[in-house]
Amino acid sequence: MRVVATCLLLAMAVIYAVTRQYEGLHPAVGFVRAFAEAAMVGGLADWFAVTALFRHPLGLPIPHTAIIPENKDRIADTMAAFLQSNFLTAPVVARRMGAVNAAGAMGAFLSDPRTGESRLRDGAAGLVADVLESLDPDELGGLAKGALRGQLEKLELSPLLGQLLGAAIADGRHMPVIESLIRKTAETLEANEPLIQATIHERANAILRWTGLDEKLANGILDGLYKLLAETLVVPDHPVRRKIEEGLAALAHDLVHDAELRARVENMKHEVLANPAFARWLDALWERGRVKLLHMVRNPQGALGGQFGASLSELGRALQQDMRLQRVVNRFARRTMVGVATRYGAQIVRLVSETVKRWDARTVTDRIEGAVGRDLQFIRINGTLVGGLVGLLLHTLDVAL
Repeated sequence: MRVVATCLLLAMAVIYAVTRQYEGLHPAVGFVRAFAEAAMVGGLADWFAVTALFRHPLGLPIPHTAIIPENKDRIADTMAAFLQSNFLTAPVVARRMGAVNAAGAMGAFLSDPRTGESRLRDGAAGLVADVLESLDPDELGGLAKGALRGQLEKLELSPLLGQLLGAAIADGRHMPVIESLIRKTAETLEANEPLIQATIHERANAILRWTGLDEKLANGILDGLYKLLAETLVVPDHPVRRKIEEGLAALAHDLVHDAELRARVENMKHEVLANPAFARWLDALWERGRVKLLHMVRNPQGALGGQFGASLSELGRALQQDMRLQRVVNRFARRTMVGVATRYGAQIVRLVSETVKRWDARTVTDRIEGAVGRDLQFIRINGTLVGGLVGLLLHTLDVAL
């Protein structure tokens, strides 16, 4: 457009020169000359005006030219103030958000498996992939293991275990564990009956072995143990069961309130953390986690599909069909955006102004000229044509009068 505007100006200059030379040949030549002369004036005036916005015309330091480069800081502050007062005010944001169905748009996005699930899945996988590729694996592993070890070092384990055990007892969640322990004890006895009988036979005296009472004694002991375990398993208030429950309750209380027991648990924890076996276990845990994470990143379709995708689709349908949910979500989105504009509007526009201020004058000029330069060249073209028409009108009036 700059070339077109310049060529049009040059064409008017050529026409003026030719018509000025041959003006006496015909009265109509005067009209053409007047048009070209006025068009040159209009084109030159608008060329100067457009050029003065961005640079000094012909490199001459004429006052009030190169307006944008000379005033870029003031333009940045004015732009920021304009944005804040006209776009980032609570009424404007609330009015704009009131016309936006954010919940419906989110629901349409999530309910479409070709967009919602796949985009979220691929986006999450891509983000994790970028993080993993940008960090050194050994360094990342060291940071992760160090953070885990540090949290375990700071965690006081005894009260936590006591509270968990107390909560389990209060909710009755310890009963399946006790019953499972009783069954395992019975299975262990059954599996080791020959060993128990042989041990009793070896420890019995000669008289018992000679009379065969040792075998009866062993069978009696085993039968008594089986009966005790069965009764403990079946009878809810069996004395053995009550003793176990009392022991667990006492342990839960001591884990929280007994300083000596808490100290012993802490010492055991530190011994475990200092054990090389724990370090090897931690290394293996990190390696397995890293491998699984890499597998998930490389195969996002399988790793995050299935129930994940179904849940997203269900949420999307709910956002589209449930008007009450839509109102709640849209109100939340509106209040959130209004709050952001109110609390952070000044920081947002300051980011704009500071960014513009950091640009050099040439960058500011090039970016603004690149955005509006085409329309400014149209101003030059219009100025040339309008100037020519005005010159033609004035010459017509001069001839007529």
